[in-house]
Amino acid sequence: MYINVIGAGLAGCECAYQIAKRGINVRLFEMKPTKKTAAHKSDLFCELICSNSLKALRVESAAGLLKEEMRRLDSLLMRCADKCAVPAGGALAVNRDDFSAMVTKEIRNNPLIEVIEKEVTEIPNDAITVIAAGPLASEVLSAEIQKICGGGLSFFDAAAPIVTAESIDMEKAFFASRYDKGGDDAYINCPMNKDEYEAFYEALVSAERTPLHGVDVQNPKVYEGCMPVEILAQRGHDTLRFGPMKPVGLRDPRTGHRPWAVLQLRTENAEKSLYNLVGFQTNLKFPEQKRVFSMIPALHDAEFIRYGVMHRNTFLDSPRILNSDFSMKENANIFFAGQITGVEGYMESGASGLIAGINAVRRLNNIETITLPKETMIGALSRYIADESVKDFQPMGANIGILPPLEEKIRDKRERAAKHSACALDALEKVKVDFALA
Repeated sequence: MYINVIGAGLAGCECAYQIAKRGINVRLFEMKPTKKTAAHKSDLFCELICSNSLKALRVESAAGLLKEEMRRLDSLLMRCADKCAVPAGGALAVNRDDFSAMVTKEIRNNPLIEVIEKEVTEIPNDAITVIAAGPLASEVLSAEIQKICGGGLSFFDAAAPIVTAESIDMEKAFFASRYDKGGDDAYINCPMNKDEYEAFYEALVSAERTPLHGVDVQNPKVYEGCMPVEILAQRGHDTLRFGPMKPVGLRDPRTGHRPWAVLQLRTENAEKSLYNLVGFQTNLKFPEQKRVFSMIPALHDAEFIRYGVMHRNTFLDSPRILNSDFSMKENANIFFAGQITGVEGYMESGASGLIAGINAVRRLNNIETITLPKETMIGALSRYIADESVKDFQPMGANIGILPPLEEKIRDKRERAAKHSACALDALEKVKVDFALA
């Protein structure tokens, strides 16, 4: 007996691990290195395309709660991420190459996982199958998915540029975390005064963008969390100052005052030789990225080792197609996992793969599939993607708003999040025993 898993991204690798952990053989299909999309650069599994940040660490936050739930369910991704962490203030960020290499090694060395390096051009019907091909599935596979699902929805996703540490002018920048949280060296901060910001803003909104076939480049349909900085800037002159360039919680040691605007740079690797421009996902043409972003004083001579890119993603109209166990309504032996299901984010994708893998094994063993309790973040996300009352379905990341209301009214936002977290982890511990997930 075996289960097919299509795609060795975050969802696929977590899924394959969870299946193998339960003693079932896995046939893991991955088209790399034979074929890659425009967004993929590495031959390794679990390549992080956009940011290297896995969002907040605090268990009392939505993203932190999600990761803690995954840890308690023995997530391969979380074990590798924790080992590959790099300084990122209150966030969990990883050395992306080390992370991918570690996950790849774990998967390839697992005796129950057979990696088949080929492009899948037809959905297998020889066994239970989990489609974790991701939002960057090949055109052929995407067409096959559309056949069995009755179509899909497309949007565009953007990545931020990366610069070398040695090219950053530290006389015009400073190390600090916002409100001094997470260590003094978590971020490099690139401050701007009012005149510098206004000149930068005008250059940004008027800069030339890369054409995208069949898409209104002035108003593309993208995840809010990956909104290109030039599109975000169009919403208003101060939008960036209240978003990715907000100066609150920071004080420039050269002046003793809060800057007018700040670009934060986050380390990409343990050696701290590379930094990405936080919140600066972009679709500007490469020469324009160099010209405009170099207007930030600390980046006047920046060496860009990777420019920002924008690429097509695809997700399903999941409430009409999927159950909360990630199986298809019309074919119980086919499961989906990852961002293609409408969960937004790296760890959200991994969590969907974890649950899809567990449920694929339960289906194989003729055991009732599960959805984690609604009080848990994973359970809430699972229910969201299958909620038929959602008519205009859009991707959703971990957030406190999708959890059920607390019985008691707590006005303080931080205290309320902490209570949600405690309730979620308590509920999870109970079902770990009930469903032998430990």
